[in-house]
Amino acid sequence: MPKRVLITGAAGFIGSHLCDRFWEEGFEVIGMDNLSTGTLENIAHLFGRARFSFFHYDVTNFIHVPSELDYILHFASPASPADYLRIPIQTLKVGALGTHKCLGLARAKGATILLASTSEVYGDPLEHPQKESYWGNVNPVGVRGVYDEAKRFMEAMAMAYHRAHGVSIRIVRIFNTYGPRMRLSDGRVLPNFIGQALKNEPLTVYGDGSQTRSFCFIDDMVEGIFRLLIYSDYPLPVNLGNPEEVSILEFANEVLRFIPESKSEIVFLPLPEDDPKVRRPDISLARELLNWEPKVTRSEGIKRSIDYFRHKIFGT
Repeated sequence: MPKRVLITGAAGFIGSHLCDRFWEEGFEVIGMDNLSTGTLENIAHLFGRARFSFFHYDVTNFIHVPSELDYILHFASPASPADYLRIPIQTLKVGALGTHKCLGLARAKGATILLASTSEVYGDPLEHPQKESYWGNVNPVGVRGVYDEAKRFMEAMAMAYHRAHGVSIRIVRIFNTYGPRMRLSDGRVLPNFIGQALKNEPLTVYGDGSQTRSFCFIDDMVEGIFRLLIYSDYPLPVNLGNPEEVSILEFANEVLRFIPESKSEIVFLPLPEDDPKVRRPDISLARELLNWEPKVTRSEGIKRSIDYFRHKIFGT
């Protein structure tokens, strides 16, 4: 019998790619999503296949999965500022109640659970690059606090279940990830820039564009998550991301270079509240534990993302 895995947030960007990977590896995949930010289009190709099932369900409620369950990946959560600022209470609930329900299910089934945390737990960091040992610089009552604190609470609850009940857990702190299946309306920098460039709209850079980010292509992120869950027994948080840092302004110019027909210009808007000035992971632990590091160059990743968004916009 194939191993059974439950993936919450299955219709989302990363969740849908995880459904693909685990299905391709021979697992029986059970997807679950309330579709508040995910879309069935991301997993439509899996419907009708053996070893895949999907449930339209809100994981802040009691979760029932019949029969055995080997693994849980808890990826249900808004992940972009546009989403968690629009639905702040739901963001807090899925990080707290949803995590509680998933951990309870893992305990009942004797399953290993991997929880999707985020680099946002580091806030606007005073340490650079960010190591897992850094406790962060988060404004708990700022507008971004609903996401940051939901994920920090998630980590705390996971460790409590691990220490009190012996639940087998993994925690991945995901740094900026991009690629096909992101939404054009996502609000994050890559779909913003590519969508604007393809439609000849101004590229909106916040602040002076000197703030930095580190972009990891989705294929690399999925590989790291798979290795952490299947080949590791390490219960503490692990950073996954690309340590190659780039300023937002430089990134905007890169996108324009890859879309030479674009007539877009760059415009500057006020910096959002509590927007981190720097973001770059220290992935020493992932290299040591998982023998993992990103393989896809930013140039290749941007080109593949442009091809996807061009098709989404123009159908070509």
